[in-house]
Amino acid sequence: MGAVDNNRAHLLSSRGMNELEFWPKLVLAVLATWRLTHLVALEDGPADVFVRLRAGLGRSFLGKLMDCFHCLSLWVAAPLAWWVGRGLWKWLVCWLALSGAACLLEKIGQQPVMIEPLAEQPKGETEHGMLRTGPGVAANGAGTDSQSGSTEDAPIAPTK
Repeated sequence: MGAVDNNRAHLLSSRGMNELEFWPKLVLAVLATWRLTHLVALEDGPADVFVRLRAGLGRSFLGKLMDCFHCLSLWVAAPLAWWVGRGLWKWLVCWLALSGAACLLEKIGQQPVMIEPLAEQPKGETEHGMLRTGPGVAANGAGTDSQSGSTEDAPIAPTK
């Protein structure tokens, strides 16, 4: 009975140790993936090193990669995923999870979108929905030709 208990205790402790090691590593890797990706893609960096690097790379593949948080997070997450979970399948799942978690953290940290009600239309004015009103636009929404005053085939002038 003592040998069975020792063997069972050994199995439980080795499984528990792996699980105890996994979760802190995963959390640290998620935070590191977000931090490094945010630093390289969105910040100037110490002594403006990242902003100069992004400008120097321009519109090349690497330049575009450094401008895209989601793209860059995949590359940053790859080596950290190997640290979290060894083996092909564990690495693949951790890689995608780290990148996804970094993208979620980035989304959570953005400014919220505020939806405000439109100002009420004064009585007597007709609401045209998407039609513009103002100078250079006739009552039917068509643009007016400045020389002839005609509304046929005239471009709509942008309003400011």
